[in-house]
Amino acid sequence: MKAILYDWGGANIWLFHAINGFHSAFLDRFMMIGTLLAGHENFPVYLGFSCLFAIGSLSGTGRDAEMTRKAAVSWLMAISVLCIAQMLDGQMISLLKPWLDFPRPLLALPPSSVHVYGNPEYHYSLPSGHASFAMLAVASLWPMMTRSFRLLGMIFVVWVGLSRIMLGAHFPADVLAGYLSAFLIVHFVRKVLESTLSQQK
Repeated sequence: MKAILYDWGGANIWLFHAINGFHSAFLDRFMMIGTLLAGHENFPVYLGFSCLFAIGSLSGTGRDAEMTRKAAVSWLMAISVLCIAQMLDGQMISLLKPWLDFPRPLLALPPSSVHVYGNPEYHYSLPSGHASFAMLAVASLWPMMTRSFRLLGMIFVVWVGLSRIMLGAHFPADVLAGYLSAFLIVHFVRKVLESTLSQQK
């Protein structure tokens, strides 16, 4: 099963080398910025900015009371999804990583074949917590994003995922697992909250 779901018949390692081998001094620093922005410890910052955007959008003129109320409910839903999903995702990752204990590229492959930028890591590769957090933040706030912000959000998610591979911290399968787990958690939380809200109407 692992050979199919994780190794992809050797494609996981091949893709890792293809992405990890593409680097330069500038690119390494640029990718490190993506990684730093997607740390779970930054959640209070993302929450704070989400609240500021919500207040800013609700403070605009030209809306009647009903439109303002609906917008406020939508923002409250998005921020609630962000908070609850973050809590569940954090717990899931803290349990799953040590339980699976998948080796990181620096341990699984010959060290000379892995380009590492930043602190070397050896254990707890699956799933990627940074990729998970990036997907969680964007997916949670997606309903409230304009088209431009959605494009920036998708770029951010891809940037973070590539950074984890290019810096030598994760395999592509780890990144995809982080994306998928966060997306499913956000989807589940949103459906539960929407169902609860609809039952109260």
